[in-house]
Amino acid sequence: MKKKIVFFDIDGTLLDEKKDLPDSTMAAIQKLKESGVYVAIATGRAPFMFADLRERLNIDSFVSFNGQYVVFEGKVIYKHPLNRHKLHELKEQAHQNGHPLVFMDADEMKASMEDHPYIHVSMESLKFAHPPFDPLYYENRDIYQALLFCKSEEEHVYVNAYPEFRFVRWHNVSTDIVPFGGSKAEGIRRLIERIGISKEDVYAFGDGLNDMEMLQFVGTGVAMGNAKEEVKKVADFVTKPVSEEGILYGLKQLELIK
Repeated sequence: MKKKIVFFDIDGTLLDEKKDLPDSTMAAIQKLKESGVYVAIATGRAPFMFADLRERLNIDSFVSFNGQYVVFEGKVIYKHPLNRHKLHELKEQAHQNGHPLVFMDADEMKASMEDHPYIHVSMESLKFAHPPFDPLYYENRDIYQALLFCKSEEEHVYVNAYPEFRFVRWHNVSTDIVPFGGSKAEGIRRLIERIGISKEDVYAFGDGLNDMEMLQFVGTGVAMGNAKEEVKKVADFVTKPVSEEGILYGLKQLELIK
C-alpha cells in the first residue's frame, strides 16, 4: 500500500478560535495514525510555540516558520534563515517609522522594542506574551522568521524595498517576514522528497493566506469551513469549520479514516 501523509495548519485548523484543540480533532488524528498515514504539522509558528501541541498529538514531523525549518521524526532536515544583513537594514528602517519587529529562531523570540501595543495585541491573539526586549538578537543567530508590526497600508514601503523577503500578513497589525521563495509548500516539498512520498499522496488542511501555496501544491488541498474565501477558492475540497468537527468530517469525506 502506498504511503500517505497529511499536513495540518495549527491556528484555525487544528485549534479553534479560542485556541483550543477539539476532542473530535484529537480522536480523528489518532484514527489517522492507526490507519498507517503519516501525520505532520505545517505552520507559520516557531517550533517552541507548539511544543505542547506536538506532545499532545504525538507528532514529531513538522514544517515551521512557513517552510523555513523542517523536521522529520525529530530530526532537522532543512533550514533556510533570513539574510542577516538585510534584516538589520529592515529593522533600522522600521524603527525610523516607529514599527517594531520580533525575531524568531528555533528556540525563542525577542522584540526590537519594549512594551509596544501592536506586539501586545497580535501576540495575545495567539495567547503569547510580549517577547523580551533584545534589539540585536539577530546578530549572532539564524533567524528563520521575523514579525513586522505595522498596518497593511504601511507595509508596501518594506515590500518594495526588500525583494529578498516575502511578507505574509496574519494580523491587522502584524505580518510575517520569511525569505523570498519560502512557503509551507516549499517546506512540504523538502520533506516528502526526503521520505519518498509522491505529491498525489499528500494532503493538507488549512485556513489562512499563508496556506494557499500549500493547498495548491499538494495532491489534495482542504480548506476549513472557517477559511478565508481566497483560500477556499484554491482548495480541492472545503470541509466544515474547525469548531464543527471540520477535521473529522474532512478526513472521513476523503476516506482517510472511517
